[in-house]
Amino acid sequence: MVHTDVKKFIFWIPVLIWMSVIFYLSHQPGSESSELSSDLAAKILYLIELIFPVNSDYFHHFIRKSAHFIAYFILGILVVNALRIHNFKYAAYAFLICVLYAISDEVHQLFIPGRSGEVRDVLIDGTGAFIGIGVYFLLKKNALSS
Repeated sequence: MVHTDVKKFIFWIPVLIWMSVIFYLSHQPGSESSELSSDLAAKILYLIELIFPVNSDYFHHFIRKSAHFIAYFILGILVVNALRIHNFKYAAYAFLICVLYAISDEVHQLFIPGRSGEVRDVLIDGTGAFIGIGVYFLLKKNALSS
């Protein structure tokens, strides 16, 4: 019994670590967050512009929103993986946990200077989590059929 409880807890460690990363990034003031994404966007934009021209303002916005999607894509995979060891329908619970965390993250940002909470970001986060959970099941299905 103890072994099973420890195993269940171990699967939650990556979830908690990733949630902490999301919280840390969300806790940065707007100027720091913008600078971080601007630096990343500038490096990616430089490489892309070697091939074709891009509107830098649009691209910066795209990078910021893609970060939301990717962060919650990963969170969706981690949460559904942690829940799979329990004996219940876990996909819906995984999605619910991710969306509730996204909502709490946006509320948290309301209290950070230069940041705002946006419903649009919760929708992007939820979409990332949903697709991450779907990819998890596709990979699981392919692994079982091999």
